[in-house]
Amino acid sequence: MFFFLLAALAWDGEKISRSDAEWKNILGQNRYNVMRRKTSEGAFLGKYVLTETKGTYSCAGCSLALFSSEDKYQAKVGWPTFTQPIAPKNVFYLEDFSMGFKRYEVLCRKCDAHLGHVFHDGPPIKYLRYCINSIALQFEPN
Repeated sequence: MFFFLLAALAWDGEKISRSDAEWKNILGQNRYNVMRRKTSEGAFLGKYVLTETKGTYSCAGCSLALFSSEDKYQAKVGWPTFTQPIAPKNVFYLEDFSMGFKRYEVLCRKCDAHLGHVFHDGPPIKYLRYCINSIALQFEPN
């Protein structure tokens, strides 16, 4: 139910719409595969997996602020993990059965880029683990 409530939040910003060719040119092949074709980078290969620097993680496709280092933690699963997005309206969710079980895909609200997935096995209070591909993010230190 949580995800459906957040998905209903109104997006008051401008959406970005581009052709596949434009996205491929802007993102490059590896980012394009993850962000537009919904693949995943390999576990423990992303540049932000172990990053502990304070700052903001934004969408690599449109620069929308997505996650804060204040909400990042080490889940030791191979991808950067967060307990929540900076603003709930900056992401949306789709049910994903591609691995043979139900999970929730996390997408950028502004450009519809695939970011990763969220699971209900995170730390106490929210119990959410946003497992996000490093390649889908750009980082701006404080």
